[in-house]
Amino acid sequence: MRKATFIKNTIGLILPLSIFFAGFQVFRKIDDIEARTFIPYNHTQIQYEGRVGVKTDAAELYWPGTTLRINFQGTGVDALLKDEKGQNFYNVIIDGKNIQRLKLDTTKRFYSLAKDLSPGKHTLELFKITQYHKEYGRGFTKFFGFQLDNGKLLAPPKPKKNKIEFYGNSVTCGHAIEDTTGGDSGASKFENNYLSYGALTVRHFNAQYSCIAKSGIGLMVSWSPAIMPEIYNLTNPADSTSTWDFSKYTPDVVVVNLLQNDAGIVNTPEHKEFKRRFGASAPSQDFIISSYKKFIQSLRREYPRANIICTLGSMGVTQEGSKWPGYVSAAVASLGDKKVYVHFFPFKNSPGHPRLKDHRIMAQSLISFIESHHLLKI
Repeated sequence: MRKATFIKNTIGLILPLSIFFAGFQVFRKIDDIEARTFIPYNHTQIQYEGRVGVKTDAAELYWPGTTLRINFQGTGVDALLKDEKGQNFYNVIIDGKNIQRLKLDTTKRFYSLAKDLSPGKHTLELFKITQYHKEYGRGFTKFFGFQLDNGKLLAPPKPKKNKIEFYGNSVTCGHAIEDTTGGDSGASKFENNYLSYGALTVRHFNAQYSCIAKSGIGLMVSWSPAIMPEIYNLTNPADSTSTWDFSKYTPDVVVVNLLQNDAGIVNTPEHKEFKRRFGASAPSQDFIISSYKKFIQSLRREYPRANIICTLGSMGVTQEGSKWPGYVSAAVASLGDKKVYVHFFPFKNSPGHPRLKDHRIMAQSLISFIESHHLLKI
């Protein structure tokens, strides 16, 4: 009887305690929820930089260099994201400091961007460092919103005065920029647009950034089906119906760095894209010059007042003896447009794609050119 009484009394003690702790946990969960504020993707105080597809449920991020930016008050911030292929990487920048590289997967979920922040105002940037490339098995990212811990969204950062836009290939993407293995890998983990010459130039001038670039792309022919004149006016480079509204972003400076891939494919007549674009014969000098001229004219129609810099490099297209700088110079001269400039990057004279040191040299070259020609209002 004593044993039974002890068990009965013990159970009587345990049950109220269990109810108490269960209740405490429930209240903690409610408190946690109440301490978190969800900010949907279409909130007016989220600042987007770069071409973004706005859908009914989320914003879609395609191009390298696309940035989401907020000012907020709170101790932490998460992002609700879903990647199409699980191959995209992002830099998380808090209060101007790059604190982590974020790799996404294909599950829709919250990713912790920052936690245990000091109370007060903070700035967050989520910077897409990889490109959208169907042929490489890289998809786009869906962004559904931010979640703040113990805080609120504040007025967005003041818009930057100057705007720069880049059109380019793998060099402009930052392909293999961090490959220190001795190879020249196209793996997304080695790509970093944040360290590319374009992004370095933009940050030097504290300018807005738009990067329309894809590895393997050319002006007349590419290693994959699309060429730049077919995608330059799209929001989503894989959707020919997603026409971009150029009035949303009017750059002060446009930088065009193409033809590296054209230069390779015109000497590869057996390639299927050579045959599809040119048939049995390589394009003539006149055709190359005319094609380049037409593309620059297309940009000029969209941006009547922009300064356009036509550049090449720093891979083999600018090595000694290359005819391609001459083609660009001839095309620009035929335009008779005083706001279209020629500026070539020197040949880096090393295998593979430019690495970080090469991009720094290119960025300094471009910065000096822009400053010496007073192409931006500083």
